[in-house]
Parts: sequence; C-alpha cells; structure tokens
Amino acid sequence: MTMRTALTIAGSDSSGGAGIQADIKTMTCNGVFATSAITALTAQNTTGVTDIMDVTGEFLGAQLDAVFSDIYPDAVKIGMVSATALIEKIAEKLKAYDAKNIVVDPVMVATSGAKLISDDAIDTLKACLLPLATVLTPNIPEAEVLADMTITNEDEMIAAAGKISEQYGCAVLCKGGHSINDANDLLYRDGEYKWFKGKRIDNPNTHGTGCTLSSAIASNLAKGYDLDTSVERAKEYISGALAAMLDLGKGRGPMNHAFDLSGKFAE
Repeated sequence: MTMRTALTIAGSDSSGGAGIQADIKTMTCNGVFATSAITALTAQNTTGVTDIMDVTGEFLGAQLDAVFSDIYPDAVKIGMVSATALIEKIAEKLKAYDAKNIVVDPVMVATSGAKLISDDAIDTLKACLLPLATVLTPNIPEAEVLADMTITNEDEMIAAAGKISEQYGCAVLCKGGHSINDANDLLYRDGEYKWFKGKRIDNPNTHGTGCTLSSAIASNLAKGYDLDTSVERAKEYISGALAAMLDLGKGRGPMNHAFDLSGKFAE
C-alpha cells in the first residue's frame, strides 16, 4: 500500500507536546506518513524551555536531501526556526525540490508577548521563506509583527491578514484568541476572507496547539483536500484533542493527539 506523506521541519520538544513530536503525532492521526527534519534540540517540559541547541545549516540540508530524494512529501509544515542560516537553507531546499503545499507557522512571538527569534532572523524569514508558503498561520502577536500594525478587533484582523497576504502572495490563516474573538480564525486569500468559527474549550492544557493546527492543515492538504476544507478539518481535530482533557505535567500540558485512536493496540 502507499500513503500520502507530510514533512515537518521544526525543533524537537523533549516533553512531546509541541514541535516535531506533536507534528508527527498529528500527521499520523490525520492519516498521512510523517517524515521530519529537525532544526534544533530543546530541553523543555510543560513549565518551560531550559536549553536549546540548533543544528548546523549543513546538517539540516542533509536531512532535507535525505527526505526529498526518497520519500517526496505531499505537503510540508515548517515550525520554529530561530537561526538565519537555517531559514536560508530551508528556503534553498524547498525551491530546489519544488516543494508543494507549504504550511508555515511563523513562530516569532510567544503567547506572553516575548519575542522568540532575533530581528535578523525575522528579516530573513520574511525575505526568504514566507514568499514560498501556500498558507501562513500566525497568531495575533505574530500577525502584528508581519503586518506592522496593532490588532485589537476583528476588523483589524482582516486588515492585517490582507496586508500579509498581499505582501507575501499566499493565503493567511490568522488565528483568533488573545481576548479578541475567542476561538474564531480568519482565512484570507486572493482579496477575500472567511471566518472559521470555533468554540472555546475550557482546558488550560494547550501546549503545542499552534504546531498541531498547522500540521493538521498540512496533513489534509497532502491528502488532496482544498485549503478551506483542510482548515475546517484541522480545527475540528484540534477541538477534539483539547476536549479529551488530557492532564499531564506541572505546567501548561499537552493535548491528547490520539483522542480518536482506536483498536486493540491502543487499548
């Protein structure tokens, strides 16, 4: 048998709730075969990150060559990449292999508002990587950085998403929350927009939600769904993972990515 495949390019999360680990779980549970290229190793758990070790650009390139030359991905998800050299290498390889269905989660600003990557790396991300994307999935603080404007309401979300979409020539899924519009997300593409309504789930364990949503979108694009359907299915999946109310760790814990998994080996 054959399966559709998706590649995740991101950092490793030793606690398993975000990054590469969340991406692989999400892709598997959404019916595609997951491959990976690791940008960094992190020492982290549900309470925070204590150490980060980036890979070299050369080694990241070797990982990407290994994947693209053998199990060519039907979609690519890109998560946090903090080093300029790594961003440049990813862009180089995506162009060289003519990668399709590229979902970029432009991880730049934490939910707390703290900046996660340097200004130089943000400039490189904007110049090299974002124009290659099929869809970007920024949260509100990230959309503010990309659009260079403040977002305090739904009209400003629309304006920011339009500005980003026009600048980078791709679709933009501006994720709600951050006290603006609960769990509603805005998809802007080709001068038009659509709201995807969601329901707020009272679960404090939301570690890795951004990684999971972008990986689920990539998985559905890999299977041949159009972008609207891919976003809709991804939101439904993440709602189920949150509603399972998994409670692990001493801090903001992970979701249950395998909430819908059944069969004797899952018992």
